[in-house]
Amino acid sequence: MTAVTAPGAPTADPARNITRTLVIGLVLMAAALPFLVGKSGVISNFTFLQMSLMIVYAIAVLGLNLLTGFNGQISLGHGAFFAVGAYTAAVLIETYGVNYWLTLPVAAVLCFVIGYLFGLPALRLEGHYLALATFGLAIAVPQMLKYKHLEPITNGVMGINLMKPDAPFGLPLSSDQWMFLVVLIVAVAMFWAARNLLNSRPGRAMIAIRDNTLAAGTMGIDTSRYKATVFGISALYVGIAGALHAIIFEFVSPDSFRFELSIAILVGAVVGGVASLPGAIIGGVFVQFIEKYADAMTKKLTQAIHLPLELQPWTLYGITLIILIYVMPGGIAGGLAALWARFRRRA
Repeated sequence: MTAVTAPGAPTADPARNITRTLVIGLVLMAAALPFLVGKSGVISNFTFLQMSLMIVYAIAVLGLNLLTGFNGQISLGHGAFFAVGAYTAAVLIETYGVNYWLTLPVAAVLCFVIGYLFGLPALRLEGHYLALATFGLAIAVPQMLKYKHLEPITNGVMGINLMKPDAPFGLPLSSDQWMFLVVLIVAVAMFWAARNLLNSRPGRAMIAIRDNTLAAGTMGIDTSRYKATVFGISALYVGIAGALHAIIFEFVSPDSFRFELSIAILVGAVVGGVASLPGAIIGGVFVQFIEKYADAMTKKLTQAIHLPLELQPWTLYGITLIILIYVMPGGIAGGLAALWARFRRRA
């Protein structure tokens, strides 16, 4: 007997099912990787550290994407929330001996409150005016961490040193492998929460405000409340990323959160794909890989093509950005989606 679908009933999207299965498979493989290699050294602890940092930056890019890509508010200061989350975790662990797991919700709540309060007066600002206000936030926070009145808490320019936690329950994993699992678990939860938020009624209201604020207000959406709340949620995501960064990097200092960090998060969002959840993952990889390895890549490129003058790392970084923006104006995720759609039409 052949099943008959009722008229108007939702039909399964094979492409979406394949994508969901692929994502679940990749997450399970990543989670099993530390147990498969163990402490054999096949994959070094430094490699696990780099992969953890990529995931951390992906969470931060996702937070900015919720604000800019899905709500239409431009921010140049999310590095400040990254710093607040990092220092919250560092102070709680080093000074008060709080378990590192408990520092994540504390950093999340604190950053949400700060982001929400900052978003309230920012409601009067739009476009480049809001970007300029958040730019001031990114400049001010690292300097505030150096104030002598805060030195008993932040340790001033000397920063705070941490010890990476060992794997619990006698698991045969190194500290870097365990923290890779922790970061992966947190990232999966954060991306799942973001996906559910965007598929909900508040998520649709966020997107409506981005597309046309006046029309959204006419339909009864409280645009002011939504904008301030989304600013807080975005800061929450970036704060959690900062807390994880402090734990796995084992050190925080004011100079680690300069204005360049805010720009790197924004660049990751644009390169990965604005208003794209997979784009946040690509953006996190881009922030960690390109910026950290640009120096080695420029030296190899200079030797390969025999240039009379050695290229500077930021030269390659800038050239990469220009090429990506021209070739894929919708980001890497948007470009890949367009190629997949073209392939499906031809197939």
